[in-house]
Amino acid sequence: MFRIGQGFDVHQFAENRPLIIGGVTIPYEKGLIGHSDADVLLHTITDACLGAIGEGDIGRHFPDDDPEFKDADSAQLLKRVWAMVKQRGYTLVNIDCTIMAQKPKMAPYIESIQSRVAELLEAEIEQVNIKATTTERLGFVGREEGIASQAAILIQKTGI
Repeated sequence: MFRIGQGFDVHQFAENRPLIIGGVTIPYEKGLIGHSDADVLLHTITDACLGAIGEGDIGRHFPDDDPEFKDADSAQLLKRVWAMVKQRGYTLVNIDCTIMAQKPKMAPYIESIQSRVAELLEAEIEQVNIKATTTERLGFVGREEGIASQAAILIQKTGI
């Protein structure tokens, strides 16, 4: 049995915050605003995983008004959700992710992000695709106000 999930997330830029994308800290003059560490890509992947197992979204499991998750490491949140996926008997077939950012350029960090996501999903690097695009200076991404990301995941019941 196969299950598909998709995720989408957006975070606004802010001064005096680290920029963490896919579990990788990227040197940049701004970071992203969020209750947790605001890792837009890991939030997207977490939502995709939750969608694939029919468990709602990240806000349902890690509410932004809960002090327990203030400044939380998004990698740890994804690990908790991935444990739920595995507990239900699923493994990763593949995941495809897109980061939408006008700046900074993501290309120098894609391999590191891909490796970190593969590690978090206990997968081979070939099962994880990470790509990035600009929005050709259109919309909030194009105006360099924030970063968006989307992901599609395919999981398979083990033993089938």
